[in-house]
Amino acid sequence: MATLVGHTSREDQDMTPADATHSTLAPTLLALATIALWSTLASLGVALGHVPPLLLTGLSLLIGSLIALPLSGFRLARWKVPLSTLALGVYGLFSYHFFLFMALQHAPAVQANLVNYLWPLMMVVLAPVILPGLRLRPLHILAAALGFAGAAVVILGGAAGSSSSGTDTIWAWGYVPALGAAFVWATYSLMSKRVAPFPTAAIGGFALVSGLLALLCHTLMEPAVTLSQHDWLLIFLIGLGPLGGAFFLWDKALKLGDARHIGILSYLTPLLSTTLLMTVTGKTLSWPVVLAALMIVAAAWLGTRAQQV
Repeated sequence: MATLVGHTSREDQDMTPADATHSTLAPTLLALATIALWSTLASLGVALGHVPPLLLTGLSLLIGSLIALPLSGFRLARWKVPLSTLALGVYGLFSYHFFLFMALQHAPAVQANLVNYLWPLMMVVLAPVILPGLRLRPLHILAAALGFAGAAVVILGGAAGSSSSGTDTIWAWGYVPALGAAFVWATYSLMSKRVAPFPTAAIGGFALVSGLLALLCHTLMEPAVTLSQHDWLLIFLIGLGPLGGAFFLWDKALKLGDARHIGILSYLTPLLSTTLLMTVTGKTLSWPVVLAALMIVAAAWLGTRAQQV
């Protein structure tokens, strides 16, 4: 996610131990709440697997954009950003969620979800390409090899698990949008550091335009469907949670706390998301999934360590 980090003030330096504990606890709780919301995205996406991905993306983002209204004091002028920044936001929100929902519908959900979580590693590897002044270190290359090896383990494990049904080709195709989702979110997060800082409320504008674009594409490219009351309930949960409230909670956590500490907490996301997804789908924990999850998380951690040396 795009990171906006606050500066340390003189008041922060004069805090008592009790104040310091409170100042650390608040952003930690906000970050954990965000991670909990993000961890539900794949499971909710699987539950809505019968809904066309463009329709699901559009409705969810439109609902998520509503959260920005009270944050901006119901003044849409606070959503205004340069056109290039808006285009970047639409690229990130629209493309990422469309690819993710497509992947969950066309590949084993647990495996596709883990492949999607290559995005933190891709951020590390692509940073020297997109951001000036950074260079690729040997530890970056090791982290990349470990992470992509983890993706290979989970993909091959998923193919082996589905071979009995004779659908290897279809399942394998579903990993392409999962990799696409990882690439989009990594590049969006990095390129957001090259644009002028924008207020949190502007995310509402990104979500609104992305949602309208997704619905337009749905009208032109996907069949019409009838949604049940249960479908609408789950879509509202996605919109208000992982595609809405999570963005604003994350931004607030980064502004209040130490981005390094919060970044470490984010490694919990793929583990929690995978655990919840396996519980919801009734899948049993297999060694390729466990090994791949550990390899991908370890690769992201190694990449972060390489940035600090």
